[in-house]
Amino acid sequence: MYLDAERPQTLVKLLVAGPFGVGKTTFIRSLSETETLHTEEVLTSGSALVDDLSGIREKSTTTVAIDFGRLTLPGDLVLYMFGTPGQRRFSPLWQDISRGALGALVLADTRRLSDSFEVMDMIEDAGLRYAVAVNAFPDSPSHHPSTLRDHLDLLPDTPLVLCDARDRDQATDALIGLVGHVLAYTPQETA
Repeated sequence: MYLDAERPQTLVKLLVAGPFGVGKTTFIRSLSETETLHTEEVLTSGSALVDDLSGIREKSTTTVAIDFGRLTLPGDLVLYMFGTPGQRRFSPLWQDISRGALGALVLADTRRLSDSFEVMDMIEDAGLRYAVAVNAFPDSPSHHPSTLRDHLDLLPDTPLVLCDARDRDQATDALIGLVGHVLAYTPQETA
């Protein structure tokens, strides 16, 4: 489904953010109704000196600019998903990508939960509402959501969901949690 001038649609820009290797590219690929745009490059020996591969030794590529996907929800709500690089050295690019976004979904990994703090700080500094989706990896330790919420120091109204970024239904549920949160705080137009 593409933009149709005959049907009014609400276009929403959202970020899919998180630390290096958390599953942002996979998440967007799982959901996009169009072929995704992605800027994956092979990890180099130089990046091995700055990118911590603890817990993700099998990772061989990284996003160096953006991932992009599109998803239309019922009610003609069109989501444009922009995946951001997860390394600090890309923060100027991240700031450019975040302009105009209504919110962000932060993906987290229980093997490296504290890596999410820096990303959440950047999102809060940008003034964006966000939700957190803890991506389940086969070797990830599982924790009760209340334990995760405490460890991530989330506000009570910040949505927290558990998901598998490879599973379209679970990824959709995570995105719906974010969209509901963003819309609850977005002023609505009156006729």
